[in-house]
Amino acid sequence: MTVYEGVGLDSSFVLRTPEKVLLAEQRGLQWLVKAQAQDGGYGAGSHSRQDIMDPHAVSTDPATTAMVAMALMRMGNGLDQGTYSAQLKKAVEYLLKQVEAAPKNAVNVTALQGTQIQSKLGQNIDVALTAQCLSNLSAKLGEEHPIRLRVMRALNTCVGMIQRSQNSDGSVQGDGWAGVLQSSFAASALESAKAQGAEVDAEALDLARNYQKANFDVNTGSVATERAAGITLYAVSGSTRNSAAEAREVNERIAQAKKEGKLAENAPVSVDALEETGMSRTEAEKYNTAYQVFNASKQQAQDERVISGFGNNGGEEFLSFLQTGESLVIGKDQGWKNWYQQTTGRLVSIQNNDGSWNGHHCITSPVFCTATSLLILSINNDIQHLLAQGAVKYRN
Repeated sequence: MTVYEGVGLDSSFVLRTPEKVLLAEQRGLQWLVKAQAQDGGYGAGSHSRQDIMDPHAVSTDPATTAMVAMALMRMGNGLDQGTYSAQLKKAVEYLLKQVEAAPKNAVNVTALQGTQIQSKLGQNIDVALTAQCLSNLSAKLGEEHPIRLRVMRALNTCVGMIQRSQNSDGSVQGDGWAGVLQSSFAASALESAKAQGAEVDAEALDLARNYQKANFDVNTGSVATERAAGITLYAVSGSTRNSAAEAREVNERIAQAKKEGKLAENAPVSVDALEETGMSRTEAEKYNTAYQVFNASKQQAQDERVISGFGNNGGEEFLSFLQTGESLVIGKDQGWKNWYQQTTGRLVSIQNNDGSWNGHHCITSPVFCTATSLLILSINNDIQHLLAQGAVKYRN
């Protein structure tokens, strides 16, 4: 019998949005919607001209458009309701057209090259973020919605592109300055797409997750940063994000086994204990590794010395904060509330006077950084959706 653990919340997991955060969200959202281009897209600009801060003086790109669309959705807008429904519709139409126009055997949804996002994260980051956006959209559409079939077709196209671009070690081709982030978002996109019923190859997802987990050595606490621009934060946030769902399954399986009397109340998580829950030895070893990586890497990802990085924030830092926060929610980790309070306080304090955020190194784009900041600030609006992505499915 297949059993699905519920995603219902108890009151202890819910956190009210502070007034100062609500005000920052409103200001940021008002700035962001004005940045939309005539074609419905949003742009971060080119790597060679990072000094351009005018959102209307740059070309639109799918990666930035996807981040904005996800921020609009997390802030309560849908295709059929919400203050900024019209802007979301235009952004989604832009993304769908990009996917539908891509060549059959392509590995990215755009022919555009040299954007800030591609140069820093990877040449194929556009498809990873577009896939994540379409998965999030799909989750909010009813089965009979007129655009759902088109969205799912586009999502499956993106999944195919990600899987074709996967290297033998599970990373994604076309590294940028911090390519580990591109690979991490690709892995997360596959996970989310699978939750929506997309055609995700199980081996590809496992390979993608394993690559991220391998960046963190539980025994030594060391972090592989060769493909993370030497920055620990980028690597550990990916390790945390891509072990979260499996770590949560471990917790829930162990709790169920204790409830059923299969394990002693004080039994620690181990390979042997996981075998008692019904896992094979191979599965137990895999899930035990994920559990250990999640619990160790989440500590480093929230360490003030790691967070400080260069001493100031670029778009990569914002993305890393987002990964850490989402991983804590997906993993049903109560520590997410402390993370939220600290991180939102940090973001509110550095918001620009016009309501935007921008990076001070690397990814400087105010559009991309504002969208990512809004996704972080409003993460508590999306708890139910994030929990559903990590919902446990197992056999008794």
